[in-house]
Amino acid sequence: MFKILSALLFSLLCTAVDAAPKTPRTAAAPLDLVEAARRQIGVTLSYDPAYQRLAYPNGDVPLERGVCTDVVVRAYRQLGADLQVLVHQDLKKAWGAYPHQSRWQLKAPDRNIDHRRVPNLATFFARQGATVANGTDVKTYLPGDIVTWNLPQGMTHIGIVSDQVSKRGIPLIIHNIGAGTQEDDILFAYSITGHYRWHPGNSGHTNEQGGSP
Repeated sequence: MFKILSALLFSLLCTAVDAAPKTPRTAAAPLDLVEAARRQIGVTLSYDPAYQRLAYPNGDVPLERGVCTDVVVRAYRQLGADLQVLVHQDLKKAWGAYPHQSRWQLKAPDRNIDHRRVPNLATFFARQGATVANGTDVKTYLPGDIVTWNLPQGMTHIGIVSDQVSKRGIPLIIHNIGAGTQEDDILFAYSITGHYRWHPGNSGHTNEQGGSP
């Protein structure tokens, strides 16, 4: 009889644990951003910088292709932050703060392409107070951070810091540099031009490591 009661009590306890509400991870947690980017690996298979007219909001080119900025835009969009809309709205509010005149000779915001340009995303993140100090200390690059680089021939690049590290202990980067979305050891392969930590919804925007917007 005692064994039967013990077994019944154990069963009831297990059921109560399973039924208890689990504390959800905040929708914009850094690891959620990493996982949203990682899910693009094996799905986005090519690099295609062609200009295209997009829907608005939530406009996107076909998922099997894109550019480096699309990795970032798609990852944040999975967490409820549509950078197409946010960048477009900020451009309308602060047109002079963005590098459109010197780089692209634009006269008005273009919601088809503005959020797909690295300097615009960098400007947006900086304006959100999300700038983190640059450097070569790997400990300052946390999962979910955004990094921008200058590539050869004056090209720019952007990617998301992974929660995985190389054999040398350097954080990997989830990005699309030409062969679709991949996770690579390229953090210090190019000249870093920006480092940002932007997790909207987590008690405001973060700027834990210093730096200035």
